[in-house]
Amino acid sequence: MNFTMREATRMLERTPQTLQHTLGGLSSEWLNCTEGENTWSPLQVLEHLIEAERTNWIPRLEHLLLAGESEPFPPFDRFAHLNNQAETSLEEKLQDFKTIRLQNIARLTELIDPDQHLELTGLHPAFGPVKARELISTWVVHDLTHIAQIVRVMAKRYTTDVGPWKEYLGILQDK
Repeated sequence: MNFTMREATRMLERTPQTLQHTLGGLSSEWLNCTEGENTWSPLQVLEHLIEAERTNWIPRLEHLLLAGESEPFPPFDRFAHLNNQAETSLEEKLQDFKTIRLQNIARLTELIDPDQHLELTGLHPAFGPVKARELISTWVVHDLTHIAQIVRVMAKRYTTDVGPWKEYLGILQDK
């Protein structure tokens, strides 16, 4: 097992800055590019991350600590951000994510004593019993997954522009 609370928290702390450096100040062409129909743009990924911060990680952790396996977590709508798109600027969205993330990390450190709580279990509506450690690990990997998604989508915007070098650019390969 590789998980430590300290490392997980450090990774979670970095995501807002990573997103700011990757997306901040870019044109709408970069922010709204996609990989095709029914795929998300970098801006939509950011909106998804904001929605998850509000309704997924800490609410589920609190539920796990209070209810254990007696009742499942409320389901998380992974597509809710597509129906609730706020008319705010990119900078406001990045700031919103940063603010909510900092609040959630503070709440995480209030809720979890790494020596006592990481092996406690809750009930996921689809997976069944899950541990607090697994939920927090998933939060970290969820961030990394969506950072990779943003970078991949942006790279694919230049697929035809790189010409023959495409064969050497793994991020542009459909594997």
